[in-house]
Formats: sequence, C-alpha cells, structure tokens
Amino acid sequence: MVTQTPDTGSTVRSASGRAEWVPDVLGDDYQRTTIPLGTDPDGEGQIEATLVRFRPANSRPASAGPVLYIHGRSDYFFQRHVAEYFAERGYAFYALDLRKCGRSTRPGQTPHYVTNFAYYDRELDEAMRIIRGESAGAPVLLVAHSTGALTVSLWMNRKNRSSAGHGVSGMILNSPFFDLPGPAYLRSIVLTAFIEGAGWLRSHSEIPRTSGDDAYGASIHSSLRGEWDYDLDWKPLGGYPVQFGWLRAVRRAHKAVQRGLDVGVPTLILRSKLSSRAKQFGDEIDVVDAVLDVTQIQRWAGCLGDRTTVVPITGARHDVLLSAAKPRAKAFAEIGNWLDWLHTYLDEADT
Repeated sequence: MVTQTPDTGSTVRSASGRAEWVPDVLGDDYQRTTIPLGTDPDGEGQIEATLVRFRPANSRPASAGPVLYIHGRSDYFFQRHVAEYFAERGYAFYALDLRKCGRSTRPGQTPHYVTNFAYYDRELDEAMRIIRGESAGAPVLLVAHSTGALTVSLWMNRKNRSSAGHGVSGMILNSPFFDLPGPAYLRSIVLTAFIEGAGWLRSHSEIPRTSGDDAYGASIHSSLRGEWDYDLDWKPLGGYPVQFGWLRAVRRAHKAVQRGLDVGVPTLILRSKLSSRAKQFGDEIDVVDAVLDVTQIQRWAGCLGDRTTVVPITGARHDVLLSAAKPRAKAFAEIGNWLDWLHTYLDEADT
C-alpha cells in the first residue's frame, strides 16, 4: 500500500542553476526539486514543475541509465512500486509532476489546465537536462501514462525533428490517450468544430460532468475498493473538471498523432485487453480500462513511427501498473522482456 503525508515546504534552486533536492512527501529515499517556468502562457501567474527522484539508501550505482516517469490527467507521481521496480533493474528513477499538477499546483491555478501541449516542452526539456546532468549524459527511458503518454509522444516527435536530438533510448506508454472515447458523434466534424470554437471563446468554461465519473477512482483508492493510498486533493476520485480550452488542446494533439509522428525510438505500449464505459462501480471495473477505448489505442499505436510493440494485458485497469496483482505482475514481466530486447537492440545499433 502506498502511504504519504502532507508537505507544504518549498523547494529552492541554487544560484548556479543546479538542482537542489529536498525531502518529498513520499518519505525516505525520495527527494524533489522545483523547476521554475516563469509566467504561465495561459494567464494563471507564475508556474513551476516538480521533479522527483528515488534514491534508496545503500543503493548500487545505476548501471542501466535513468528513467523519467510522466503522469496522466488528474494524476501525479505516487507509485512507489514503479520506482522500486526500475531501481531493482539498475535504473535511476525520476518522475515529473507537470505544471499545475500534483506537487506543482499553486493557489488560484486551474489543475492540469493547458491550452497547448507544446507548452510542456519547457519542463520536459529542463527535467531532461537535470537528469542527464546527474547521469553522465546517459540516454533516458521515458515511461508515461494516458495523457502523459500523449504529451511525451508529441514532445518526442518535435525533438526528433530538431538538430539538438532527444537523448531518449525508448518509451513505455501505459494506456496512451490517442483518441476521444465514447460514441462516434463525439469525434464528428461538427462537434470537433464546436470544441475548437468553444475552446477559443470560452477556454476556461467547464464541460458538464456526468454522474458516476468516480467509478474508476473507487476501484483503486484504498478508502473504497482499491489498494492504493494517494492524495485525493491531487488525484480526486472523479478527476478534475475539464475545460473547453484543455479539450481543444487534446483534440489538436489527437489530430497530430493520427496524422503520423516519428518519435525516433522503440516504444512499448501496454493496454488492457478490454474497455468498459460503466458508470457504476462493479467487479467489471477492476478488470477493464474504464477510461479509454482500447481499440483506439490499438488503432493509433502504429502512428508513432519507429518500432512499436503493443501488448494487451488481460484483467488490467486503465492504469495498467495499478491493476490487481496478477495482471500487474504480467505487465511488469512484459516490461522486463521488452527492456531486455531494447538493450540488445541498442547494443547492436552501436556496433
């Protein structure tokens, strides 16, 4: 079970620009540093991101390189078991709470609100600079969930086309958010045009919510039917409200993926075998993706470019790595197999 305690302390950065690490809410072996981002282009004041690292006591030097984990929407990094898995395999583990998310949320700001996914490039670039600076320039393995997977796919496409390169060895995407689930009319030309207009004219207006949006949250949080304890202020059971401006940014990001990207590195995609749009909690919620449509994930996976491997996990939840014990173990086994392949592939590419 994951447990944590509140922490209202602030983090500073040294005058030299080097990251200064302070204790994190996850307790022993976890530290965090703040990444100042200046004025919010979406007009909500000064913003910052938060980079977390896992440094277990008496740990061996990281021989496999660094990992950077990026959360999804209405989410933040709390998954100790994920950090421990990668550390046991010899990785130096880091996780990034994006602007206005989790540790990076500040009073008066709209949680997770952004009107252009390219804005996230700033914290991703700076996180990579810090990580590679602490890892002798070793390439970074990206691990991302849901909207975070959409975010890093677009970022990788932009970096792969730039002269500076990306410094990434591969990606593991956990239920990537590549399309809008639900009835076909939600993806129609008419509704897409409406979202575009509303996102421009009423960007902060919230989209009406439906009842039962907390069924997935109920399946994972320890206060109800789950085994995971996390901060409900940072990850509400029913998620944060969605604004038209954010949804417009998402639909534009979806279009970019569906036109085809070139991320430039091998990618492993994990997803549940089945989806369900059930709004009430029941046993079914525990063994399906109750958030996204897995057929959409499968459909658009090939649009990333390079080598993409898709592995359906029977009995997995939306966050595959928060599934029940058996499918979770299967997912980690698949990750291990793919990492073994990736190391061989990269070694052969260097010869």
